[in-house]
Amino acid sequence: QLQLVESGGGLVQPGGSLRLSCAASGFTLDYYAIGWFRQAPGKEREGVSCISRSGSTANYADSLKGRFAISMHNGNNTVYLQMNSLKPEDTAVYYCAARSSGGCSAVSRRYDYWGQGTQVTVSS
Repeated sequence: QLQLVESGGGLVQPGGSLRLSCAASGFTLDYYAIGWFRQAPGKEREGVSCISRSGSTANYADSLKGRFAISMHNGNNTVYLQMNSLKPEDTAVYYCAARSSGGCSAVSRRYDYWGQGTQVTVSS
């Protein structure tokens, strides 16, 4: 059974950091484009970052460049999202998703498998 499990969310003060993990089971992440999305209350789901197959390229939403970094660890079949200098507007549920065909995309419907999400709250 193909499954993605996110972890690492929590409550952090503004300016703090978190590292989210997306662990895959039942398939090898290396063959998929992996995207991170987030959804805040009352807002649409938006693309945050994506890493291509084999981790060769990474994309970021323009507003997040320089603060977030995505990486892939093939050894433990996990993709990470390092989030620094967090702001209250980063508060959302963060999801990872895998796309089996095609490259990175910020369009959520193009992804085939989704995790259950992890809550990130940035507040003092």
